[in-house]
Amino acid sequence: MRMVDLIQNKRDGVRLTREQLYFAIQGYTKGEIPDYQMSAMAMAIYFQGMDEEEIADLTMAMANSGDTVSLAGIRGVKVDKHSTGGVGDKTSLIVVPLVAAAGVPVAKMSGRGLGHTGGTVDKLESISGFRIELPSEQFIRNVNDNKMALVGQSGNLAPADKQLYALRDVTATVNSIPLIASSIMSKKIASGADAIVLDVKVGSGAFMKSLEEAEQLAATMVSIGKSLNRKTIAVLSDMNEPLGTEVGNALEVAEAIEVLRGGGEARLKEICLVLAAHMTVAGGAYPSFEKAREALEGILESGQGLATFRKFVEAQGGDPGIVDDPGLLPQAALQISVRAEKEGYVQAVDAESIGVAAMLLGAGRARKEDAIDYSVGISLRKKVGDPVRFGDVLAVIHSNKDQNQDISGKILDAYTIGEDRPDEVPVVHRVVQ
Repeated sequence: MRMVDLIQNKRDGVRLTREQLYFAIQGYTKGEIPDYQMSAMAMAIYFQGMDEEEIADLTMAMANSGDTVSLAGIRGVKVDKHSTGGVGDKTSLIVVPLVAAAGVPVAKMSGRGLGHTGGTVDKLESISGFRIELPSEQFIRNVNDNKMALVGQSGNLAPADKQLYALRDVTATVNSIPLIASSIMSKKIASGADAIVLDVKVGSGAFMKSLEEAEQLAATMVSIGKSLNRKTIAVLSDMNEPLGTEVGNALEVAEAIEVLRGGGEARLKEICLVLAAHMTVAGGAYPSFEKAREALEGILESGQGLATFRKFVEAQGGDPGIVDDPGLLPQAALQISVRAEKEGYVQAVDAESIGVAAMLLGAGRARKEDAIDYSVGISLRKKVGDPVRFGDVLAVIHSNKDQNQDISGKILDAYTIGEDRPDEVPVVHRVVQ
């Protein structure tokens, strides 16, 4: 078998067999197939696409390219959640404790943020003492004891995906549904979950900008999961404006705590309850979405979700005092108000621009090796649909930098203010299952 023949086949629209895909992925992971040939293959896939069976085979080839996690020691149906990434997306910090409080085990591996989107691992590391790496025995014990644990992804989990993603990033082949879907699902399969709920973000702050693209990606990932005997559900959620009011690591942890206390922004709470309901149904805790939603609202109001979050933080070495006093989280030295220069209604808040502004403050990374400042970020005081008068505070910058004029300008530009109140856009567009 020769890689050049496989490239030619895919270039000409011939479907690749499981054996051929395993040959390509294993050879590339081992360094036996060079970057230039895998680049050519990625471009051939970009133009010719793949059928459902091909995508499933590619997913398994990548999942089996390195370590796979065995969750056999965890009792019950293990449910995982994955978000395709957004701005202000702290849903895992809320959803996982709610699902765990309902008795469904969540053994979650999360990533770090890159670019304008944040990462759950970075948010948790803003908690003093929190350990994002646990020995496998403790990871499993924590899930059995507390129904949840959350760690960073193993360095050798689906290594083919890491190598291929880096290659796609510099060869203009990122935006390919088969390659995106297999990338996401290979990590989920390697992580060992029995059921997977996908939060597919769509809008200006998401990777998928249009609902049509997001639906295609969601349907492809659900199809992959089902073909590999994993119950898989995809929720398409809105990311045209930042989720919640806080963007930045410690700020988002504090906002998650506020939601678990029963407060918080309505749209953030809504998507969290929807995701948690689907996860608990997939885990067998409730017979229907409606029953799950009702029960989870009760768990939220009773404080059980907050109590589970506290146990989770303490079990992983973090300071549980932040649950009672979020002021113990890192605080920026400066708070700068960005004020409206016209009146009307907020018609849009460009999520990507807000995410980039937070990254420039130090809340995110332009490159993987960049250091994170956990204390900085942006608090949004006005969201889409809110009335605005001249001089009202639109947002507050939390900064440790002396010069913030450019950030203020970027935030101001992210806001569109007009005469008419815009129609409300639902936070959940549809569910694919």
